[in-house]
Amino acid sequence: MVRHMENSAADPTLVSILGATGDLGFGLALRLSRHGVPVVIGSRSAERATAAAERARELVPDANVEGTTNDQAVQRADVIVLSVPFASHAETLKGLESSFREGQILVDATVPLATALGGRPTATIGVWHGSAAQQAKALVPDGVRVVSALHTVSAATLTDLDHDLHEDVLICGDKRDDKRRVAEIVQQVPGLRAIDCGRLELSRYTEQLTPLLISINGRYKTHAGIHIIGIPDQS
Repeated sequence: MVRHMENSAADPTLVSILGATGDLGFGLALRLSRHGVPVVIGSRSAERATAAAERARELVPDANVEGTTNDQAVQRADVIVLSVPFASHAETLKGLESSFREGQILVDATVPLATALGGRPTATIGVWHGSAAQQAKALVPDGVRVVSALHTVSAATLTDLDHDLHEDVLICGDKRDDKRRVAEIVQQVPGLRAIDCGRLELSRYTEQLTPLLISINGRYKTHAGIHIIGIPDQS
């Protein structure tokens, strides 16, 4: 059963990243912590999470980064980023069901790449729910809201702190306020602009952009991103 927010001592400014021992999650942890956002790195192994946090503090000496188990990381924050391989997506969420509480936002950055079944990284597998994010929505307790984001941002560019970012983050979700909150976090990182792409059901299209970019990157030996033109300045 999902727990109620008023019983939580979670820090509303802190972001927990599940899977931040992997490249994308670790790069996001570096970028956010570099610009003042406190981060908790979650992993199934407390030792791996602690080691990742220590490595992050070596790269960003002033960073407020901690490492702990996934369940503790979920309990620490109001906003949780899920950045795990699709092969462990459902298992991870099912194992954390009792750790979530009402009012939390789960930012799902998972892509159903065919590598989960031994296939090519330029292909995806079908998800019965429509997308990884929609699968997440079906697996988390009622009261936990899912937002889809970060599928087109290269892990390599995030982890390369000397690389200036200039790209868009495509966000899908069913509640405008949730997307706005995720956008505020994303835009703490200079060079990232959040684009509201509509309801969560549209995540099936944004997730499919990842294998396309992987193919482009392989052909051109680069780390391509997405930039949407024609959108008025909303600052």
